[in-house]
Amino acid sequence: MGKKKKEKEKRLKGDLRLYVRWPLILSVFIAVFAAGMFFIDLRAGIASGVMALIVIITALVIRYCSRAKIMNDMVNFATSFGQVQKELLKGLPLPYALLDDNGRFVWCNSEFRELISKENPFGKSITSYIPELTKDRIPADGEREIQEFSMGDRDFKADIRRTSLNEMGRSSLIVGDEGFTGSIVTVFLYDETEVNALKRENKEQTIVTGYIYMDNYDEVMENVEEVRRSLLVALIDRKIKKYFSDYDAIVKSIERDKYFITMKRVSFDRLLESRFDILEDVKTVKVGNEMSVTLSMGFGLETGSLAEDTAYAGSAIDLALGRGGDQAVVKTVSRTTYYGGKSLQMEKNTRVKARVKAQALREIIEQKERVFCMGHQITDIDTFGAAVGIYRVTRQLDKKCHIVINNVTQSIKPFIDAYSREADFDPDMFVTSAEALQLADSDSSVMVVVDTNKPSITECPELLRRIRSIVVLDHHRIGTETIDNATLSYIEPFASSACEMVAEILQYISDNIRIKGVEADSLYAGIMIDTNNFMTKAGVRTFEAAAFLRRSGADITRVRKLFRNDIDSFKARAEVVRNAELFHDRYAISICNGDGLVSPTVTGSQAANELLNINSVKASFVLTEYQNRIYISARSIDEINVQLVMEKLGGGGHMNIAGAQLTDMSPETAKQKLKDVIDEMEKEGEIGI
Repeated sequence: MGKKKKEKEKRLKGDLRLYVRWPLILSVFIAVFAAGMFFIDLRAGIASGVMALIVIITALVIRYCSRAKIMNDMVNFATSFGQVQKELLKGLPLPYALLDDNGRFVWCNSEFRELISKENPFGKSITSYIPELTKDRIPADGEREIQEFSMGDRDFKADIRRTSLNEMGRSSLIVGDEGFTGSIVTVFLYDETEVNALKRENKEQTIVTGYIYMDNYDEVMENVEEVRRSLLVALIDRKIKKYFSDYDAIVKSIERDKYFITMKRVSFDRLLESRFDILEDVKTVKVGNEMSVTLSMGFGLETGSLAEDTAYAGSAIDLALGRGGDQAVVKTVSRTTYYGGKSLQMEKNTRVKARVKAQALREIIEQKERVFCMGHQITDIDTFGAAVGIYRVTRQLDKKCHIVINNVTQSIKPFIDAYSREADFDPDMFVTSAEALQLADSDSSVMVVVDTNKPSITECPELLRRIRSIVVLDHHRIGTETIDNATLSYIEPFASSACEMVAEILQYISDNIRIKGVEADSLYAGIMIDTNNFMTKAGVRTFEAAAFLRRSGADITRVRKLFRNDIDSFKARAEVVRNAELFHDRYAISICNGDGLVSPTVTGSQAANELLNINSVKASFVLTEYQNRIYISARSIDEINVQLVMEKLGGGGHMNIAGAQLTDMSPETAKQKLKDVIDEMEKEGEIGI
């Protein structure tokens, strides 16, 4: 019964169906013609009717008696045609296979069997021979999937397609079969070994360009006897050229302390594996110099153009220098990678740069009518003090100034209250982002950003797009994200704080500048906080800036009173220290519970400083949940570069003081993520000095 039903379902299709039915159609026309003849002549009608009857009977006999034979011949032809196709597929020089819906073999040609070394794989899953081709890689009907994999020393590309059997029946030119169900999966394998080898060879032969700068050339030479200077330069030059000659590189001196370098990509990949150990090796060159020579390197690649690669290398070396030197930066179109940067940045004794930047800042402000100043979100003392210093600079030049602060934290509230009690300050000295946007004008305003160079974490990123003239004053190392349209950029990673930089600028803005006591307190407080009471990153210029502020009226006792915490914050800080975990016996990690605290992030920072007083602790990390974010405060003394750790988490800062912000996770999850980063960096040798 089922067989007969299947036979009935088979139908001839297309032009062939019309061709077979043509005698019946012609018989109908003859019958109509014969009927018409009866109206013209009876004898003619009879003759025509007899002829029509004979033709109709003959057509019906041929139709029904020969139908089975015609159908059989058509099927035999289709089968023979399929056999020809099958034989052609057998001899196809590409591995080819047919699979069912579950990825099991239905049929495959000899090339495929030879590849998988199996003579009879039928009914078995293709995954058992090619693990990469799993069932979930099989596409939907009418779709195509490309999968690359390797077998032995050969590389292959699999072209996988699924076709409905019902669709195959409908698309047949001869016979249709509406009873077909399910689908068939076709797999073509293309040998990509030679193509991939050529791609690798082409990539390995591409040229990589870069720059090498001696960071502290002038400072080193000043501390070396004159007769030994040429020897020191020769030894450094020889070490650099000998090192890169092992990588088949060409090094060309373009200035006394600058080199241009070019090498093949295959050699550069080996250089990456060494993690630029020349950075540490060059510090061993000693000919009486107490200060070690440090290098900065910048490389650009993967832009598709040698000129663009060189431009990227220039940007990379600028990043390396802006981050304090003693590191290598590799810049591509998609990412920027940092290597090294483990040593402390040497403080420059000269203030020439500060004087030049101060004069440039003065010229910019004098050309504008209104000045806006802002720092990073959750304003701290350093940001606040630096902004107040810019306010004094602006008022000295008889210009209007507004400091943008959205949320007044507990740490800066005592300082703001002090200004509210002073009649000499404008009532609109402090404004919110919304108020600033209403006051800002693209042409007549200037924006001064202090204590950050990342546009996304400023108090009002929209102001950076609204105001054309932008000045950046910051002491943090430059990261991947930076304010790239600044009219004036003054970034000094060796500076202890933004307040130190602004205090120096104040001394060069005007000869008769007078700073009010409350302003001097704010600047002095910013330096104290960022140096942890002058115990971290406090250089000669730091104390000189503090001395200037003391002469200007800063009161140490008054500042200390402003720093005092309430009893809840003190207890919370003690609890953070008590619950600290010693990870790997050298990293103190703890979570600060900010419930009930006015400024939990400040408490977390203070606790991180306290944890450094524990023996064997090389770095401390305190995680604080605040406003649906996890804030990480990282601190170290001298052995661990916490900035590198925080950069892995999207943050930044200095070697000894850094931080990061994490979203969409709990404190415990963030803590585990921090541990994973530390483990990875220790494994790669990225942590330590």
